[in-house]
Amino acid sequence: MYRINEIFYSLQGEGYWTGTPVVFLRFSGCNLKCPFCDTDFAAATAMDLDTLIAELKKTAPDCRRIVITGGEPALQLDATLVQRLHKEGYTIHIETNGTKPLPDGIDWITFSPKQDWQPTASPAITRADELKLVYTGQDAKRWLDFPADHYFLQPCSGQNTKEVVTYIMSHPRWRLSLQTHKYLDIR
Repeated sequence: MYRINEIFYSLQGEGYWTGTPVVFLRFSGCNLKCPFCDTDFAAATAMDLDTLIAELKKTAPDCRRIVITGGEPALQLDATLVQRLHKEGYTIHIETNGTKPLPDGIDWITFSPKQDWQPTASPAITRADELKLVYTGQDAKRWLDFPADHYFLQPCSGQNTKEVVTYIMSHPRWRLSLQTHKYLDIR
């Protein structure tokens, strides 16, 4: 059984795939307590594999790109679900804090390191397609050594956008990621 926070269809609002239609599968639960987290994990619906797949198909019958997120999706995502999603024709994206290993077969990995554990812990993953750092003034340079194809710096809830732009202008390996779904008032 999987503990599901929500499933919905929208446009990806952040990072490399901004503007792309995707089905979001948000797992309940996280191993971190970030003060800026915008997800409520109080409610969870238990779903078995077949029920979960049926719900995904019902939510967006024509979309086969899925973003698995949370909380921390690596606490629940397993090889069985990855294999079944591929069998159903899905391209699988994940957004992870990187503190737990991931099953094989994920098509796009977004690593979003969190300030709560940055100073002392090493990531449990060894590479990502994109690294997306929510910037709160921490040492962003240290993450440029992490193997990723794309590096995004994102304002924390839009509150420090000018600071992030200034930082990127002085450190041009970073690209700006905005929470465009919030600006557009969509999920």
